[in-house]
Amino acid sequence: MSEIWRSITRRRWDRWSMTGSVLRMWVPWMFMIGLSLACLPRMASAQVPRIQGQGTAASAMSNAYAAQADDPSAVHYNPAGMTQLQGVQVMAGALISGGSTNFTGLTGVNARGDRNGSAAWPAPGHTFITANLKDLGLTALGDLTAWVGITTPFGSLTRWPNDGPFRTATTFNTLPLLDIKPTLAYKATENLSLGLGADIYTFSGLVGEGQVEKQSVWPGGLGIPAGSEVELSGKDTAAGFNASLLYTALRNAEGKPLANIGIVYRSQATLHLSGALLADEAKVSDARATLVLPQIITGAIAIWPVRTSEQEWKLELDLDYVGWKSVRNLDVTLGNGTTIAQPQNWHNTYAVMVGTEYKWLALESLPNWEVALRSGYTNQQNQMPDLTYDPGIPSSDLHVVGGGLGFLCKEQGSFLGLMRCGDLGVGSLKPKAIGLDLSYQAALYEDRTVLGNRNPTVNGTYRTTLHTGGVSIRMIY
Repeated sequence: MSEIWRSITRRRWDRWSMTGSVLRMWVPWMFMIGLSLACLPRMASAQVPRIQGQGTAASAMSNAYAAQADDPSAVHYNPAGMTQLQGVQVMAGALISGGSTNFTGLTGVNARGDRNGSAAWPAPGHTFITANLKDLGLTALGDLTAWVGITTPFGSLTRWPNDGPFRTATTFNTLPLLDIKPTLAYKATENLSLGLGADIYTFSGLVGEGQVEKQSVWPGGLGIPAGSEVELSGKDTAAGFNASLLYTALRNAEGKPLANIGIVYRSQATLHLSGALLADEAKVSDARATLVLPQIITGAIAIWPVRTSEQEWKLELDLDYVGWKSVRNLDVTLGNGTTIAQPQNWHNTYAVMVGTEYKWLALESLPNWEVALRSGYTNQQNQMPDLTYDPGIPSSDLHVVGGGLGFLCKEQGSFLGLMRCGDLGVGSLKPKAIGLDLSYQAALYEDRTVLGNRNPTVNGTYRTTLHTGGVSIRMIY
């Protein structure tokens, strides 16, 4: 009996040691890759100023993913879904966006805004690392999964000409915000999983601006000459939390979900920004402002009309509520106590997301591969009233259409006919599967005519179209 026990213990220890080696090798590198990518949100995705695409599979389904949540991007879409993941999984990816906004003023004057170029670069990214503790031999904690994620949840980058018609309102906006997400998920019953995590919002000066920035041409006042190029900037760190559940209402004979319900709550967080007011690159004063990040509530339902060992077909509907009403102002207080009023008075909004995925699990032409075809549609309301509309943040009712492909090569699968996918690693760090996901989205903003703005130069019609491409790589150990 003692020999049997020692054998079992040795196998568990070898398994844990191998997994520890995986973690020691990949965690530092993926963390640095993720930090480098996630610190680069020099653009806004289709859902300005909220960047929805935090996983390419989900992006291809227009982010209708909170009830599926079966890859590491669940840290964003529904952390409770982590309990569906086995072993150690690593996922990293990025979004590249291009497009423009065309403005026509009430007097017929024209201007064009872009993403600080025809395509925003560097691109924002996401990185997730998950570990199913029970699979690693830590059974005393039950069905517990832990992970950390790095995302860029909110962002904006819009550039307008310095000699444009509303240069006194804005010429450049950026919000390179980083969200670090330590998270736990627990499988309470066979059909119910719960998730709980922190959202640590911060800025990083490693890459990119590393702070909120708003630039414009000064109209005069406060001792600053009219026509000066001014910049307001600031940064801070704040914390929020997220809580979620995933409930499986129906399973097939193999135990796979046929109907899932997901609910996610993300709390409000407040950044007390500290920075400076610059005029022609010279510091005029210290500056402070308060930026409130809204609470977000998501409800989702997914059904699989087809789920066999050969094929899977999923349909999902998600509803997002974003409490933008908490963004009442971005008033700036200078070092001498003077306040530069920047009222916002945004509206709460809803977004409806519909997505579908069809998977081939047993293709004769690609043995030991899974191939997925995805598509989706999102309808989202604008959050800004005409009175405080800011051309630096495109805002009008929005339609997003998109699609994408997914490929997962299992351990015995052949990569380009040259070698097994399970042999792509080194030594004991060989993966059980390697995945690649690709997505494309077209964000079609409805034409918006702004009237009665507090800065009359902003009044006019805005036409915006953005295009976003995404790529994610996934490793399963």
